[in-house]
Amino acid sequence: MVAASIAGSGTSSPGPMPPNRPAGNVEVIDLNGLRNIEFGDTEAELTRRGVLRTDLDACGPVLTGHDAVSPVFVEDRLVLLWVGDPMRTPEGITAGSPIDEVWARYPSVTRLSAPQGTLRLDGLLARSGDRAYLFLHDGRTVRKTIAGYADWARRLFDEGAGPC
Repeated sequence: MVAASIAGSGTSSPGPMPPNRPAGNVEVIDLNGLRNIEFGDTEAELTRRGVLRTDLDACGPVLTGHDAVSPVFVEDRLVLLWVGDPMRTPEGITAGSPIDEVWARYPSVTRLSAPQGTLRLDGLLARSGDRAYLFLHDGRTVRKTIAGYADWARRLFDEGAGPC
């Protein structure tokens, strides 16, 4: 079920910031979601408010004005957000942050190892109650951040589902 739900969720790949985006245009993702978009919101509610579009030729639904964010819905509820650069956590972690900074800012983080012989990234799970950040990394730096319900973040990591 997770793979089917996540199959439509895609983000842009990590890399340099587009030249037309101001350096100061960094939005914060927290464990509630984004400004005007909260975990637990329904697809219908987000569509009615004009923040979710399903009519674009993309991997799945797209959040209006958030081209570096991909929503993951399960049973019509927003459970995770895949985010890319320039999104950051309130603690300042973003794609490209050294994993030592993740450990410093989230002391109770749990190390998750990708299965041997796969091309998957290792993870660091920073849990707070029923919510968490999952930081996918290459051993040195954060490559992707996933935020939302902790159980769904862990399930996504364990099942190895990709964004598209």
